[in-house]
Amino acid sequence: MNLLTVGVSHRTAPVPVLEQLAASPGDVPDLLADLLTGEFIGEALVLSTCNRVEVYAGVSGFHGGLTEIVAVLARRAGCTPTELAPYAYVHYDTEAVRHAYRVATGLDSMVVGEAQILGQLRDAYAVAAEQDSTGRLLHELMQQALRVGKRAHAETGIDRAGQSIVSAALDLAAPQGELAGRAALVVGAGAMGALALATLRRAGAGPLYVTNRTADRATRLAELHGAQALPALDLSTVDLVVSATTSRGYVIGPADVTGPVTIVDLAVPRDVDPAVAALPGVRIIDLELLGATLRDTDGLAVDRAAVEVIVETEVEAFRSWLRGLDVAPTLAALRGRADQLVETELRRLAQRRPELTAEQRADVAHTLHRVVQRLLHQPTVRVRELAATPGGDRYPELLRELFDLDVPSSGPLTEIPEVES
Repeated sequence: MNLLTVGVSHRTAPVPVLEQLAASPGDVPDLLADLLTGEFIGEALVLSTCNRVEVYAGVSGFHGGLTEIVAVLARRAGCTPTELAPYAYVHYDTEAVRHAYRVATGLDSMVVGEAQILGQLRDAYAVAAEQDSTGRLLHELMQQALRVGKRAHAETGIDRAGQSIVSAALDLAAPQGELAGRAALVVGAGAMGALALATLRRAGAGPLYVTNRTADRATRLAELHGAQALPALDLSTVDLVVSATTSRGYVIGPADVTGPVTIVDLAVPRDVDPAVAALPGVRIIDLELLGATLRDTDGLAVDRAAVEVIVETEVEAFRSWLRGLDVAPTLAALRGRADQLVETELRRLAQRRPELTAEQRADVAHTLHRVVQRLLHQPTVRVRELAATPGGDRYPELLRELFDLDVPSSGPLTEIPEVES
């Protein structure tokens, strides 16, 4: 089984494409089930955030797995695989590990170093585990990616500015210090809505309001942050709105706007009807504008080099683990071949020396097995050690060739370049 990642992100696709692909938490189980119907896909995990949709998979064949994943994503986007291809990126084996670690550390985020991606990755892993769509390969990848992300934040200054998508968008909406005393409404009581409310409160904005499709969640969130829960959308008393729902349709339309207002739309798909932007006194800040702004300023001044070093070190550690997976079935096949030879010789001995008692035959069998095990012990220990070193994948290959071992194919660790589609 090999690792394969196929995704679309803010770096490769416009917001409308991301909107078509975006999967709410309720959509993910069906998407995972769809992926696992593929002949080549044995494990799957879906990471869907405001600026990326990615499938991490364990596949039995690169081209077959790629074809099946792209087909599932294209169906979700309502287009053909050919139409989706220009926006997609593909990472295989080592490159898939490196990409997962760069995502977890925030190196690949729109706001470099933001810590929210760790929670999003953890949630994606939890959903996949709950749906039983992860196996040994993805379990190990996700556990290590989460650990690497935590390590990067603990050991470097990647997140020293404490910025997030929310804080970056609010900085664009109101320069530092201008949020204080502004009445604001948060639409949506999910993780992004909670972060928006907390950020507004720290900046001194107020009064604060929150509304959500599920009133109970809005009430609980309001109580946590000293805000007021509204039973329905009401923009009449605020001049700043942060909207971050998982709705598939527009939440804020022209009829909802009663006066001058700045609306920060962090939802994918977008919460705000494009027609709202044409109204007088209305300013819209969405992910498309935010992404362009951050690209123009090259993001934050962060210690990326230190994080890249951590990523490369951890990628090599994961490669060693993968090599261990590759050598294990070869060593099992070698021991199986040895046991088979011993049993064959014992049967021949029984035919040649029928006068041997059961006790004598047992003694001979025990001795033969001990001799074989002692002969194989040191070579197998050494092969495991060598397999964990750079270029170590050639050692199990050499064993298979020397002893003509028939090892079931589980997808060897193959070093191929990143494939861009």
